[in-house]
Amino acid sequence: MIIRGEQAEERALMQVAELMCAAARTAPKGRGVDTLETIIVTGEHLKQLADEMKRWGEKTGAGFCIRDAGNIEKVKVAVIFGTPIKPLGVPGCGYCGFDNCDGMKKAGGICAYNAGDLGIAVASAAGVAAAHHLDNRIMFSIGRAAINLGMLGNDVKIAYGIPLSVSGKNPFFDRPAHNPAPAK
Repeated sequence: MIIRGEQAEERALMQVAELMCAAARTAPKGRGVDTLETIIVTGEHLKQLADEMKRWGEKTGAGFCIRDAGNIEKVKVAVIFGTPIKPLGVPGCGYCGFDNCDGMKKAGGICAYNAGDLGIAVASAAGVAAAHHLDNRIMFSIGRAAINLGMLGNDVKIAYGIPLSVSGKNPFFDRPAHNPAPAK
């Protein structure tokens, strides 16, 4: 049997994406409360993601979303991580900017523990991609588009994505500076 490099590389992308989900799941969580949601996006769903990134960039003037969409159009796999806002009830915390969790909930704030736990999980996942020498980059724009499309479920309010690539030159670095989206 002969397995061509391209076939092996595609399988490696999926294997590492799965390992990234596992690493994110086992990353430390505040008070041991796991609010993490993970998905692996391929095929037509990647195109939907890229289209939404462009739409969002044009709507908000976030030109980097349009640039990042160009990256997504060149990859075969992206892994997305998100969390709903579920305050952990840590007495005296206040890291969210409010006196307590009730105040944060009433104001529609973001629990610092949920955001921090997501960051730790995403960093763990990116470490797995790096350890396997896959091109990768953590992107807000992918997470925003996934939230807009409801890909992680309607409860998820914070998300980041990591596109994966096997190429001779990492497409996620040395990119042109983003141009602002055209004014409306």
